[in-house]
Amino acid sequence: ALVTTGLAPEYLELEITESVAVGKSDIIIDTLKELRTIGVTVSIDDFGTEYSSLSRLKQLPIDKIKIDKQFIQGLSKSQNDESITSFIIQLSKNLGVKVIAEGVETKQQLAYLSENSCDEIQGYYFYKPLSLAALETAMNSI
Repeated sequence: ALVTTGLAPEYLELEITESVAVGKSDIIIDTLKELRTIGVTVSIDDFGTEYSSLSRLKQLPIDKIKIDKQFIQGLSKSQNDESITSFIIQLSKNLGVKVIAEGVETKQQLAYLSENSCDEIQGYYFYKPLSLAALETAMNSI
């Protein structure tokens, strides 16, 4: 795909689900290593929703972990969601990978994530999906 499109590898980020990431096949690890070697970014999507294997996670050549929105939606409502979210953030930091929160929609969620050093957010807090024209207008107003 990179050759066909001419896209530089550093502009491609592949997301794999947690269930694929923790699969038993060494082919997964070898393939992820090859992708990272050429400059492709690799993320685990929806982290925390499947059966995480921490021993497998330490072997994976990844750049980012994305916290599933079900945990983010519970911030400021559930001590369990806050504990799990802060654990995933700290785990990511300790593994040397970036952490992204999915589904951020409120100021309280953003504040919690900022206080806990989350690297990036995704969600409707800033913008809902936009058409190209609306995106250009929004970008020009910054």
